[in-house]
Amino acid sequence: MRLPLTSRRDAGPRVAPSRQGGIGAAPGPQRDRAVAAAETVALVLDEDSPLPESAGDVEELARRLRGHIGQLGAVVPPAASALRGAQQLASAGVPDGYMPSRVHLVKLAEATQALVAAVQAHGVVPSKPMRTRRWWRPQLNVLRGSVFAVAFVLLALAASVPRA
Repeated sequence: MRLPLTSRRDAGPRVAPSRQGGIGAAPGPQRDRAVAAAETVALVLDEDSPLPESAGDVEELARRLRGHIGQLGAVVPPAASALRGAQQLASAGVPDGYMPSRVHLVKLAEATQALVAAVQAHGVVPSKPMRTRRWWRPQLNVLRGSVFAVAFVLLALAASVPRA
């Protein structure tokens, strides 16, 4: 059985912008970073999950694990022992060859698993991102009325100019 490597964020339904100008409600609450990282680690370390078949699959999993290390590294206290080793592994490229690349992937997954454990041990809750200021977006009928008013004023101005 082969597990898909697409993230749930990419595979989920697209959410169209709402009429108020923002993004519509997502299907569920925002996922916890530690849970998402644990799921990716399970793709690599579970006994039931097979080894990645191609070099592209290894690169994709390594990219996802590096992303999780970067996200969890911002949340974990800097004194955590797992952080330094995980960052060093994440900065190294995936080696060439079948076995060295799979071994590197397993080490990367174990380092990510240690970071997840550190996050859960310290009870660190990731902070919510700051909301950016959104400008007011007028409704469509307001824009239509404004364009009509400008066009009418220009037409009246053009009609009042004397012909030569």
